Amino acid sequence: MSNANIERQAAFFKALSHPARLLIVNLALSQPRHGEELALILSLNPATISHHLAILTEAGLLTVRKDQYYQVFSPVKEVLERTLAELITISQTEAVNGVEEDAFRRKVLQTFFRHGRLVSIPAQLKKRQVILEKIVEVFEPERAYSEKEVNFALLDFHEDVAALRRGLVEAGLMEREAGVYRRSHFA
Repeated sequence: MSNANIERQAAFFKALSHPARLLIVNLALSQPRHGEELALILSLNPATISHHLAILTEAGLLTVRKDQYYQVFSPVKEVLERTLAELITISQTEAVNGVEEDAFRRKVLQTFFRHGRLVSIPAQLKKRQVILEKIVEVFEPERAYSEKEVNFALLDFHEDVAALRRGLVEAGLMEREAGVYRRSHFA
């Protein structure tokens, strides 16, 4: 979905966000209406009604047809019969176009890493998980590592290799069995 489609979806909801426009749509549902009639019913200025009708038509909620001297507005029933879920759903691949996928992760990495080294180990679990997910990338999947090899690799990140090693295992990013470490299949 392009940004234009997302903008169109937002315009649809914006069109419904004004009380007068909601009333206009409801009045048009009971029967097609022209602007002058709507202005009288709602006690609004014809120019104001015209403005609201233009927004509703542009959003695809109303259609307009000429009837002698008047423009008559009718609801687009197919649009109004759609569920809310259908109206708001955007696939994940469409949603990330133009949207930062994980700004939180990027911010945590920028905060806690300086020149490839950890400034400190985050106390908050969610931030520590982001850090550990980054660190585990240095370990090859399926390869067995001795504790000494793991410590050596972790020393590039921070002096407290025991805390990092324990964190990787506790987070399920590495598995430890009989002193042998492996990167988890989930990491």
